[in-house]
Amino acid sequence: MIYLLITLLIALLLFFCYYENNKLDITEYELFSENIKSEIKIAQLSDLHSKPANNVLERLKVINPDVIMITGDFINDHARRRNKMLDYAKALCDICPVYYITGNHERRLEQFDELMQQLSNAGFNVLLNEVKIADINGNRIVILGLDENQADFEDYKARKNGTFVYKDMRPYFETLSEADGYKIVLSHFPENFEKVEENNYSQYDFDLQLSGHAHGGQFILPFIGPVFSPGQGLFPKYARGSFGDRPRLIVSRGIGNSEFPLRLFNHPEINVITLNKPQK
Repeated sequence: MIYLLITLLIALLLFFCYYENNKLDITEYELFSENIKSEIKIAQLSDLHSKPANNVLERLKVINPDVIMITGDFINDHARRRNKMLDYAKALCDICPVYYITGNHERRLEQFDELMQQLSNAGFNVLLNEVKIADINGNRIVILGLDENQADFEDYKARKNGTFVYKDMRPYFETLSEADGYKIVLSHFPENFEKVEENNYSQYDFDLQLSGHAHGGQFILPFIGPVFSPGQGLFPKYARGSFGDRPRLIVSRGIGNSEFPLRLFNHPEINVITLNKPQK
């Protein structure tokens, strides 16, 4: 009897872990701007970490977004399932146009340039510190994709020691400011929005920043919230949700896992951001 009970408890624990790692949440936002003439639906994905999630593809087909924006760590730093993820990239592009930036994991790969070319060949619009203008449903959308390259293992040590120097991304934001239209910044690291004192992104002229990296804090505890994020430490502020007005920051909890294999009360997430003209 005791062995049966132990087996049942183990089975329940395994099911719970699987559920926490794979139950997909859809988080919806609606934003308004004078620069929007007709509705646009953006699906934000982040931090897949080499997880070709079929449930994400199926939900995206139902959501039917006008554009998908991926905010880094599409493939993990061991290039695990590389060919499957390239096929997955093609499947995403079959749904709608895809704009993509790097995360810290891609930047650790020795074959980085080769991977960027392969993702581009698969159909991704790969943005490496680059501004691209898109016409989406008759709207002029200006997208700045940042390749921050700031979180290899030496960077983490420097941040812990208080010696890390954040990159000055001002030249790219100045290029962005010169363009007319609704302005979106894709940045893997949400803490760069406000936390970085002299080089914070919120000081610049744009509408929306989409970020990931924090994995929702990995664990989200009742009455406490997100527990830990690389770059922010314990109880991170920028781990999920929305911050600010204009510019607005929206942070994805991500899809996959990195080194730590379990999410807790922190399901994978697709953010769906609907842009509309102001209501009268």
